[in-house]
Amino acid sequence: MGEKWVLMKTAQTPTNIAVIKYWGKRDETLILPVNDSISVTLDPAHLCTTTTVAVSPAFQQDRMWLNGKEISLSGGRYQNCLREIRKRAREVEDKKKGIKIEKEDWEKLHLHIASYNNFPTAAGLASSAAGFACLVFALAKLMNVEEDESQLSAIARQGSGSACRSLFGGFVKWIMGKEEDGSDSLAVQLVDEKHWDDLFIIIAVVSSRQKETSSTSGMRESVETSLLLQHRAKEVVPKRTLQMEEAIENRDFASFAKLTCADSNQFHAVCLDTSPPIFYMNDTSHRIISHVEKWNRSEGSPQVAYTFDAGPNAVLIARDRKAAAQLLKRLLFSFPPNFDTDLDSYIIGDKTILKEAGVEGMKDVEALTPPPENGAAQKYPGDVNYFICTRPGKGPILLSSENLALLDPETGLPK
Repeated sequence: MGEKWVLMKTAQTPTNIAVIKYWGKRDETLILPVNDSISVTLDPAHLCTTTTVAVSPAFQQDRMWLNGKEISLSGGRYQNCLREIRKRAREVEDKKKGIKIEKEDWEKLHLHIASYNNFPTAAGLASSAAGFACLVFALAKLMNVEEDESQLSAIARQGSGSACRSLFGGFVKWIMGKEEDGSDSLAVQLVDEKHWDDLFIIIAVVSSRQKETSSTSGMRESVETSLLLQHRAKEVVPKRTLQMEEAIENRDFASFAKLTCADSNQFHAVCLDTSPPIFYMNDTSHRIISHVEKWNRSEGSPQVAYTFDAGPNAVLIARDRKAAAQLLKRLLFSFPPNFDTDLDSYIIGDKTILKEAGVEGMKDVEALTPPPENGAAQKYPGDVNYFICTRPGKGPILLSSENLALLDPETGLPK
């Protein structure tokens, strides 16, 4: 076997947004949560991580590049994922390249990993979730691992809790599990992305900066100091999870919206109940909530649900495209782009919704009238960085074309 070969796999994995929140661990090392959570997977065409993993006898050590910059793999979370996947590696043969890797060779061979997010890292858009899910999925394909997505999710969980939910499309439940070793703390798909394909999602990116309090330390402080968190995990979430599963199954948007908004608000209440208090939302986040609440009330039934993760960005889930077009008009009226921003870079993702909203250019934005439910409507130009328009999407996929790989097939170094 020549020592110059490089074997690679490239995968693409979506991010996910929790509608029943995960906040708080009962085991820090294994990343075991204090409650179940449920999320919706977002269309990878608009928000995803692409990861290329490569193995070669020429590599001297495990190395990783994130968004073009080399990062250290010494952290416990990376090490846990790498160890667990290597343990499950099997024999791999590539007859075309004349490569054969025995099961026991994997312990000695080093890996190169390159990962790229098509959205801001650590700004409350679940980049670590997509990242670790992609790493585990790609490595499992490279090493011919036979475990299914649920079993792989228990490995991804050890990198980032919410990563376990990115191994499936549609709506996904992370079962908290009971076992001390975490073997039953894994993700299952509730329904696929086609089950409720009326839904349309608009994300208001209020800040793409890294957040002040990381989720990891925020959670730890909440577990240690918030009585509300204990009550939430024991009394509230178990009932709410069942109601949410039912709402999703029946495509009951009124119940879905009520539960989603209530759970987001309670999660942020837990953050405030933490000592010292944690503030993830800002004035713009609060204004968006107030706009949605007013509109939903004026319509008599919910048109939009809102949910916020550990950051100020609003994830707005509209009941259908018609409601989404109405929502976008309202958002553009209240939060127009700064005068030096063009509409094309202000609305990204599925831009077809602009046409349905009757907005083709900046002139149309300027001509928007205040929504009837919002009396003395004020405008806040520049308070939103940009909007991402998307929808529920599919789970991880393997990319077969070598052109899409992030590593050079000859050297195994970033392109």
